[in-house]
Amino acid sequence: MKQYKFVINGLEYAVEIKEYADNVADIEVNGTPFKVEVTHKDSATKTPKIKRPVVKAAPSSPEAAPPPAGGGVAIPVTSPLPGTILQILVKPGDAVKRGDKLLLMEAMKMENNIQAEQDGVVKSIKVSAGDNVLQGAVLLEME
Repeated sequence: MKQYKFVINGLEYAVEIKEYADNVADIEVNGTPFKVEVTHKDSATKTPKIKRPVVKAAPSSPEAAPPPAGGGVAIPVTSPLPGTILQILVKPGDAVKRGDKLLLMEAMKMENNIQAEQDGVVKSIKVSAGDNVLQGAVLLEME
């Protein structure tokens, strides 16, 4: 069926699996036959846990609205996941509205649009196309 070579403590062993059924394998080690009972240990899959940044709720009243664009305060736009920047869709000085696409990045084998969370003006871009970024990295700043 299958042949393997093992080196254990400097000694080489030729192992051939002849038959395997019902968790019992008929094997031959260096020409000597053995019946081996195989037990399987279920291992839990290790799925990474993704920490998403807390997104502030939209203001419900005019008093709670964010300061108007151009207020001079830089608002960072950060990466929600580790990934690769594929395309930058804005440039410094561009006025953007809430929901406008700013960047396209690949994370976990998927393309993700990074969108503006509020109206503003792009102040500076901190990444380039092709850059690998970590979760929480500043991608660009808005004001």
